[in-house]
Amino acid sequence: MKTASSTTPSVLLVDDNRDGLLVRRSLLEEIGCCVQIAINAEDGLKLFQAEKFDVVVTDFRMPRMDGTELIKRIRVLDPNARIILLSGFVEPLGLTEQNTGADAVISKSANEPAHLMRSVKRLAKRGLRKPPGTQKTVQTQANIVG
Repeated sequence: MKTASSTTPSVLLVDDNRDGLLVRRSLLEEIGCCVQIAINAEDGLKLFQAEKFDVVVTDFRMPRMDGTELIKRIRVLDPNARIILLSGFVEPLGLTEQNTGADAVISKSANEPAHLMRSVKRLAKRGLRKPPGTQKTVQTQANIVG
């Protein structure tokens, strides 16, 4: 198994949207993360089983297996895994840490990049992890200036 050093967080990024994967990977690499990508939940689960990751970032809506099912399966393999769920439907679907099993739930919006970077940095720190469902949901909205 490959592990990242304590100064280089390893991140598994799972999303069926290739453009979203590439943008988020670039963003996370800019802050010093070692990022591996999976184009669907099944491939993400296989990568998770094969390697050690400091943080898993998964999209919610994906074909065949959605993000919450991926989180459940990862939790069976490693109850202490640090997981971030991304969705454009956080508010309409009422997605929270408590009902998804994620450590953080981030709404896809104009503020997503800042929230994603902050959450990855926070969760990647060893020894500071809170149990699932104890963090607050990050619900972001585009700022309207006018």
